[in-house]
Parts: sequence; structure tokens; C-alpha cells
Amino acid sequence: MKTTILKLALVLLFIPLISSCSKDDDGDSGPTYSEENFMDNYLTSTGFDEESVEFVNSGSYEFGLEFTPLVKGQITSLAVKLPDVNNSLRITIWDVAAGTIVKTEIVNVSAAGNLFTFDVVDIELVKDKKYCISMNSNDWYERSNTAGTDTSYPTVAGNISIDAYKWAGGLNHEYPTLEATDYYAGDLSFNFLRTE
Repeated sequence: MKTTILKLALVLLFIPLISSCSKDDDGDSGPTYSEENFMDNYLTSTGFDEESVEFVNSGSYEFGLEFTPLVKGQITSLAVKLPDVNNSLRITIWDVAAGTIVKTEIVNVSAAGNLFTFDVVDIELVKDKKYCISMNSNDWYERSNTAGTDTSYPTVAGNISIDAYKWAGGLNHEYPTLEATDYYAGDLSFNFLRTE
């Protein structure tokens, strides 16, 4: 009987030690972040969600958005919607300061009017560094606001600052240098995951 009581007492003494050790082992892994996509917020904040016109086979352009991540993170996938099929759409992420290509992907937009998401090997983005995402296409949605007013850049959408809409004519794989503030042509974006 004394042996059973002694064993029970020892077990009761070790239970708090075991549970406190397991808590220490778990540790605080820090906050968990969710993926975000800036596009809806950007279109709403600029009013570019108010009017949309489809352009199909309307001449090729390299066009997209300059952006700055406000936190360190990564692009986990690319998102695009076109008013026509394009089985070899070229999408590029640019380092604006260096004027160099970070990553180029060729994707298959297999149906018109559908939003497609394409997984990519994660593309690391540095906080407060300026990048651009662009595509080369002869099909796009042109979006504007009903007042016909210019947008004031930058505009913040979640953890991404949209700094400018950029475009250039032609098929060349060159950084788009022209700007427009009274419309946006796309729809091209990415899913972003904050990492710290």
C-alpha cells in the first residue's frame, strides 16, 4: 500500500514538470500570416472597379504595376484574368532600381474571363524595395473610374504599396517606362505571404 501511494505521489510530482517541459519545447513560433492579394483593394481604392472595357487582339503591350512590399515576404503565385485565351502569356517580375528581371513565367490562360492562379517557386521580396509585375499581351481589361479622374499614387493595398501603372508598346521583353494615372490595364496580380 505504501509503495502504491509513493508511486502515485511521484507521478503527481512529475506531471507538472513534464507539462512545463513540453510547453518550453513548443516555444513561440511567432505569428502566422495569411496570403493576400492586393488587386481588389487596389481597384476599389482607385475607383478602377467602376468601369471595365474588354480589349481583344488590340496590339501587344508590356504593362503592369510598380509596387513596394511594406513588409518582408514572398510571391507564392501569380494571378491573371484575360478577356481571351492566351496559352503563352509572359509574366515578369522586375527589380526596378537595377532594371533587371527577377523572374519570368510563361503561363497558359486557357479560358476567357476566368481568374487563373499559377503556383511559382516562391519569389522573395525585400521590404521597402521597388518591384514591378508586368505581362505582355494583346488582350486585357481596361479599368477606370466613372468620374474619369486621375489616381494619386502610391496607394496602399494591405502590405503592398502600388506605386505606378506602367506600360510600353510592342512585343519586346523590356521594362515598361510610360505611366498612366487615369486607368489601369490588366488584370494581373500575385498572392503575397508575409514572412516576418
